[in-house]
Amino acid sequence: SVHVLSPGYVNARLEKETPIFNKQRIDFAPPEKINSLVVSSNQLCMSLGKDTLLRIDLGKPDEPNQVELGRKDEGKVYKMFLDHTGSHLLIALSTSECLYLNRSVQKVRALSRWKGHLIESVGWNKFLGSETNTGPILVGTAQGQIYEAEISVSEGSLFSTNPDQYFRQVYTLEEESGPAPVCCLEIERGLEGKFFIIATTRKRLFQFVGKVPEGTEQQGFSSIFAMHADHLPSFREFPANLGFSEIAFYTPKLRSNPRSFAWMMGNGVLYGTLDYSRPDSILSDERVWVYPSDIDITVNKPISIVLTQFHFLLLLPDRVKAVCTLNGQVVFQDLFLEKFGLLTRMIKDPTVQQIWIHTEKVVFRYHVQRESRDVWKMYMNMNKFDLAKEYCKDRPECLDIVLAKEAEHCFQNKRYLDSAKCYALTQNYFEEIALKFIEAKQEEALMEFLIKKLSNLKPSEKTQTTLLTTWLTELYLNWLGILEGDPSQRNLYLDTREKFRTFLSSPKNKDCLFNNRASIYDLLASHGDTEHMVYFAVIMQDYERVVAHHCQHDEYDEALNVLSRHRDEKLFYKFSPVLIQHIPKKVVDAWISMGSRLDARNLIPALVNYSQSASTQQINEAIRYMEFCVYQLEETQQAIHNYLLSLYALCRPDSLLSYLEQAGTNPNRIHYDLKYALRLCAEHGHHHACVHIYKVMELYEEAVDLALQVDVDLAKSCADLPEDDEELRKKLWLKIARHVVQEEKDVKKAMACLSSCALLKIEDVLPFFPDFVTIDHFKEAICNSLEDYNKHIEELKREMEEATQSAKRIREDIQEMRNKYGSVEPQEKCAACDFPLLNRPFYLFLCGHMFHYDCLLQAVFPNLPAYKQAKLEDLQKKLAVTSQPSKSHHRPKDADTISLGKGQQSREQIKADIDDIVAAECVYCGELMIRSIDKPFIDPQKYEEEMQSWL
Repeated sequence: SVHVLSPGYVNARLEKETPIFNKQRIDFAPPEKINSLVVSSNQLCMSLGKDTLLRIDLGKPDEPNQVELGRKDEGKVYKMFLDHTGSHLLIALSTSECLYLNRSVQKVRALSRWKGHLIESVGWNKFLGSETNTGPILVGTAQGQIYEAEISVSEGSLFSTNPDQYFRQVYTLEEESGPAPVCCLEIERGLEGKFFIIATTRKRLFQFVGKVPEGTEQQGFSSIFAMHADHLPSFREFPANLGFSEIAFYTPKLRSNPRSFAWMMGNGVLYGTLDYSRPDSILSDERVWVYPSDIDITVNKPISIVLTQFHFLLLLPDRVKAVCTLNGQVVFQDLFLEKFGLLTRMIKDPTVQQIWIHTEKVVFRYHVQRESRDVWKMYMNMNKFDLAKEYCKDRPECLDIVLAKEAEHCFQNKRYLDSAKCYALTQNYFEEIALKFIEAKQEEALMEFLIKKLSNLKPSEKTQTTLLTTWLTELYLNWLGILEGDPSQRNLYLDTREKFRTFLSSPKNKDCLFNNRASIYDLLASHGDTEHMVYFAVIMQDYERVVAHHCQHDEYDEALNVLSRHRDEKLFYKFSPVLIQHIPKKVVDAWISMGSRLDARNLIPALVNYSQSASTQQINEAIRYMEFCVYQLEETQQAIHNYLLSLYALCRPDSLLSYLEQAGTNPNRIHYDLKYALRLCAEHGHHHACVHIYKVMELYEEAVDLALQVDVDLAKSCADLPEDDEELRKKLWLKIARHVVQEEKDVKKAMACLSSCALLKIEDVLPFFPDFVTIDHFKEAICNSLEDYNKHIEELKREMEEATQSAKRIREDIQEMRNKYGSVEPQEKCAACDFPLLNRPFYLFLCGHMFHYDCLLQAVFPNLPAYKQAKLEDLQKKLAVTSQPSKSHHRPKDADTISLGKGQQSREQIKADIDDIVAAECVYCGELMIRSIDKPFIDPQKYEEEMQSWL
């Protein structure tokens, strides 16, 4: 036989032998005897002797803080109470007084309102308490009264007022004999603002339940106790009496509610869970652990109790017992040596889950290590397999034991399917389990076992996967064959068929089934299961086999559905020629739904074969798909457009012309073959289409010639197309005119051609008319032509007169400018340098500004273009070479210039050229000022120098 799986865990040690509760003695020798010890939030407070208090932050144990109580009377520390934050310490004295110490101060304060009460218990407020304020708390006394109080530390000074804000009685606890000491108090908040207050006496456990309206929590809990003023609250009572009682809680996480409790009283320990959804009592799953014979409440009665997740620990005078809350068995006992003295008290720090025990001179600490290590075994023995698996999910060797036990348990109880599921997860021998189900004739359970086993195999275990997959296929087919023949098992058959299909389509089995698909096909064929053969082929994406199967059985719609569902382009190309012969409309619909995924060129052969043997109505399906490709998909392939064109020419001549017009007249943007289209349209006698194609090809003469055979108006529209070639346009219109005159012999229509084309004149058309035509037919046209010539002549005469007048005005303006002058007063100054103007040569502008020649030159020169600057420098050099200039400051008039010699003429011309450059316009009023508007006042290159000059 083949071992599919073998056991993976042989003689594995289930757990190392390490104790759950690991004891450690604290290296501390107290100078005086220890009276009391409390721990919370890693803060430890210890009462030593009569008057000393030692505080230790366990995070910094080397820095203890010692505080003196300052008591001179005989009062001793009776009990101490430390809140959940480790900030507020209450010290109850045997003299019925109470002291208070905050973690942040060194001085102990007496609580005056508390005087006269021996404090037995405190219920801290875990919801409103802070480091400076306790919030409303409950205080239990030895006389049975419950008081509500609040302690607050002022932040401004040590104490600006008394720390105890108030102290008022809210209730009195009683037993059958009268008021009894309040041993323990606990405050918990449930759902929807509901509060639960647990209070214990020596024999009774009371529960007070009530709602505190949201926002009024600071007002305290008196309203809850007031609800029970006329009747007793619910309570548990036991007959035996230790003289005291103590209740412990287990909180799984910081700042969460406790989940379980344990109450140590005279008859034993009452323990259970806390259910905050219950209306009146949160105690749930209550059990009582009765004290064994070695605990005598008269001799060695228990002293303290603490609760962990799965155990409660009892402190006896000389030992510690740990009891498992799951089965009530003592699982741990630790005996202390007599030299340490009698054990005094045991407490637990709820925040770090450490347990502390002390005698009068020694302190011990217990660390809880992996408490849940053996819990799975207890749950397994209790047949609570789900919980057992929860606590060993990270330990496969233990989980295997639990699963095997659960599987055997289910098999014995004839829950075969559940047993199969569990067996599949174990490391037991595969053959042994399979034979077990075969012998029990539980084929369905065997299949379940194989399915689960298959799902747990690794990808590398290919041989095992192939074996299980093939075996399961055979089992499914056998089972389906049996059920199919039984009409009464129809529902079971459908359910099994669905499971088989799920098995075949499982992604995990896909690779195995694909690699062994030949064997699976053989199995399906041997059972004659055609339905599942097709289903399996679909899963294997062997769609060609599926479509071929449907086509062979004339199931064309089913074949098309497979193609449409799986959208394989190659299969469409292969089977479309067959399908379009039988269901053309549906096939075209499928093609359209595929959109651009199909290449229409590959479908043209199927359409050609189909259209050759079909009627006009069936050809419309081919046209519909081609139109979809052209107009919706915007196909540009020439073969597609040519084929659509051929279909239009054959069956839809009206659509042919609209298609050609929509394609446009730009040859670069036309996707059909123009020559093919022209030949096709000519063969079928579609002259309008031919004319359009001629126009696209810019063969306008051919277009007009063909259009004249169809419609003169069509020819006219063609004649106007060559807009840039007037000669060609005139030639085309002459053809039209000749046709109208010679072929149609319609003189009026010929005259209309003249009005349609501005290029034609009456003299161009006259040669086409026969000699016998009278002039009456042309009278109007000739008169119109003569009138046009006359208008043109008149227009030319008017323009000549206007030009003559314009030239006359220009001559007058020039003469006027020559005679223009200006007067300059002796006191006038240069606009640039502000010196007297008449001292040097100067310029006077029409705007009134006056400049020295050199001042104007200095202002204009930097703003001139480079070529003008060069020209100006050249002119100045030429001027310097000429003879000395006259003493006149003004340019001589033209008349004087004519009378001077040849040398003087050259010099004056140079000065005139310089004036044209320098004095072309006023430097303050001309374009130069406008162009310099964005020029900075200070030259950027001289900015730093200018700025330094101002400092």
